[in-house]
Amino acid sequence: MTRESGLEQREQDLLDAVGGAFARMRRRTMQAPVDPPSGRKDLTRNLVLNLVEEAQLAGREMTVGSLADHLMVDPSVASRMASDCITHGYLVRAASQQDGRRTIIQLTDEGNALLDHFRHQHRQAFEYITSDWPKAERLEFARLLIKYAEATSRLPVPSGSDDSDGGDGGDKPSHSGKGARTKRTAAKTDPADR
Repeated sequence: MTRESGLEQREQDLLDAVGGAFARMRRRTMQAPVDPPSGRKDLTRNLVLNLVEEAQLAGREMTVGSLADHLMVDPSVASRMASDCITHGYLVRAASQQDGRRTIIQLTDEGNALLDHFRHQHRQAFEYITSDWPKAERLEFARLLIKYAEATSRLPVPSGSDDSDGGDGGDKPSHSGKGARTKRTAAKTDPADR
């Protein structure tokens, strides 16, 4: 084996290990000691609220059907997930500004507060897990993680989604109700959350 082929093999091995690393990172990050500790439903609520916020910030409307498409779950599962958030005051149902026959889901002030809480917990977990890393490595990893997460926005919208037209969504939904967030607020999110 030549030196170049050995280097190429090490590069391939490194890239092949990414999938397992993602699975471990998601699962084990939830085990980091945060204050207050995460609850059983926090992961699900975090997923749902982040998807709704992402849609709102992009000027798209989120329906339960599009939530199911984004999460790649059955519509009945997405409906239960959204209903849990609505019951606890994190989301509210509203009439679509694009099609009055559709019902959309939007963040409430309580939903925004819970997202901020989750982001604080993610930062605590990130700092705990990387506490023995040199500062430069911690910051570089945070920068690259954010870059990777932002690159995922170029992925196609799941097929069948209400916003499968490429995400421009036509007319922007009304954010005059509870919980509208601005891009300025989203830009303040923690590096570990994106």
